[in-house]
Amino acid sequence: MERWNAARLRRRAGELAELLTDTVAGGASVGFLAPLGHEEAAAWWRERAEATAAGRLAVWAAVDDTGRPAGTVSLAHPDKPNSRHRAEVVKLMVHRSARGQGLGRRLLATAEGAAAAAGVTLLHLDTETGSPAEHLYRSAGWTEAGTIPDYAASPAGELRPTTLYFKRLAG
Repeated sequence: MERWNAARLRRRAGELAELLTDTVAGGASVGFLAPLGHEEAAAWWRERAEATAAGRLAVWAAVDDTGRPAGTVSLAHPDKPNSRHRAEVVKLMVHRSARGQGLGRRLLATAEGAAAAAGVTLLHLDTETGSPAEHLYRSAGWTEAGTIPDYAASPAGELRPTTLYFKRLAG
């Protein structure tokens, strides 16, 4: 697991686009509708590079044996003074070919450890209600905060609820 800076995100946006398009094609609700085109996905990653350069986003990637990104996780840091103690876990993605091997858990642990090291004491996230990701978060000690109906469209365009989770970190 390695933290990627803005330059690396820009340079490897095409490879990250493959991960994102695979994630969406696999039905994961990560903010995009299917089919997601490669160029749109690469442009989205290049936009993340700006937030990374500004310190508002931290991105970690895991690569497979070929050097291709197999998974990512990001921490979004708020810019308001009253919320610097918290961060949001966003875009935890694992390529379908790498699922079931504990990569999602390792990515989540990496984000949690980095947040704690940075002095963050509260993490939060949302995930599609009923998705396989819910098991990961619950088993990693996250607490369900509630569910919002019709929160976001699935990749197929169907409105789905989302469940909010939080986790307190040692301060």
